[in-house]
Amino acid sequence: MNSIDFILLNFKEIRRRSIKIWTSIPQDFLHWKPDNEAMTIIEMIRHVLESEHYYHLAIKNQGSLAAFDSPFEKQPFSTVKMEINFAEPFRNEFLETIKSFSEEDLTNIKIDRSDAGYIRSLGDMLLRVAYHESVHTGQLLDYLRTANIPRANIWD
Repeated sequence: MNSIDFILLNFKEIRRRSIKIWTSIPQDFLHWKPDNEAMTIIEMIRHVLESEHYYHLAIKNQGSLAAFDSPFEKQPFSTVKMEINFAEPFRNEFLETIKSFSEEDLTNIKIDRSDAGYIRSLGDMLLRVAYHESVHTGQLLDYLRTANIPRANIWD
């Protein structure tokens, strides 16, 4: 396997585990949140999916976007399955974009997000995008523990 293959495997494994958790959450808990300032469960799922789309566009742009017209904003919150299905074409495009990069691109392409406080190589940026979803997966596990909702075993 080369670095691109490992990055793709990492993205696929993270999403597989996220979906395992997301689809185990009872529908009547999707609007639960631990406090008034937190995202609800469904908002966090949407945030993960929408952020990945933004990051994909930023990577293609090699930097932050001047404007982001999110297709997710127009979608009402519904079910986890509907969120996943809506995001699937964006996800597939993102994975295809990753496949199009070479090993050299991972080091040579720079993603300028100076507005967010960093400029990183493409490889670093891709790992950050994956880490973002992982952090929210852990956060959701904490939500579920706090709400006393059974948690799916992601350590298979």
